[in-house]
Amino acid sequence: MSLFKKGAFSQEPEIVECETMAGTKTSCYLLKTAGGPAEREPGPFCPRHISDGPEMGGAWFDQQGSGPLIDISGEFILNLAEYYNDPNWKLYEPETGKVRYTATKAACLGAAKPDVEEQYKQNCIECEMAYLDDDFSRTYLTPTTPIPAKQTERVHTIGIALDGAELSGPAPIDAILGSYTIAAFDDCGGHINQHQGYHYHAATGCTDTAVTDDGYAPLIGYAPDGYGIYAMRDAEGKEAESLDECRGTSDAIRGYHYRAASPSENMIIGCLHGEIVQAVEVLQVADILLTVSHPREIKEST
Repeated sequence: MSLFKKGAFSQEPEIVECETMAGTKTSCYLLKTAGGPAEREPGPFCPRHISDGPEMGGAWFDQQGSGPLIDISGEFILNLAEYYNDPNWKLYEPETGKVRYTATKAACLGAAKPDVEEQYKQNCIECEMAYLDDDFSRTYLTPTTPIPAKQTERVHTIGIALDGAELSGPAPIDAILGSYTIAAFDDCGGHINQHQGYHYHAATGCTDTAVTDDGYAPLIGYAPDGYGIYAMRDAEGKEAESLDECRGTSDAIRGYHYRAASPSENMIIGCLHGEIVQAVEVLQVADILLTVSHPREIKEST
């Protein structure tokens, strides 16, 4: 069965020798992407006016920390002070109703980081794929067969989606809100920065495979240890029970695998059950060595 969307990889996957951080020698898939989701353009992110409806903007975490993402409409921007119970919020021009957003590459670079530059506070943050370097790429390395670890681990990158985009760890919410910014997602739960390209902070269904024959939750992607990540709910809308601390479970068909958290929890999975791969010099991307997982069978869909 085809797993990944057509165009998910910028070059054909390879199998290479590798070593996990625990010292286990094994073989790995080497995957390279262009840093964006295959088969769609990201966005929209920020509305342009406080009169704009939800279709003109993207989404953000519900402050309750559970359930679906909430729409970033003009009304949401208008009512931020009330929503966060803080009168200092004002992401729009009172005279015109125009939303303040990061409309340039310089503004994106200055705002899309934990230590937001002063002139970019009080902004709805959005970046474009066009702001990335022409040769921007992401390289991922994962064991061809998952290896259970002696202890669980947490990493910044928690997987690769079936469209080739990164499944990222938690967003730095305190830093974002503390700078009076909203790091807007599109409705798929992802956004863009210059280091990661387009990446997901929530699983909203945009990368799901078709529901399986047995009605199990659809596959979303793979974690850095090689185990599959499946959606939060199955075909009947039911959540998995008795998950471990990593949001993992096992069955006879899929073996060990993860079930994604609700979109507003600011996590997709809790930790990693398996060993992750030691980075090697050939995998330098923007001077950062990155590791992410992939399945036992690598195919792109037609």
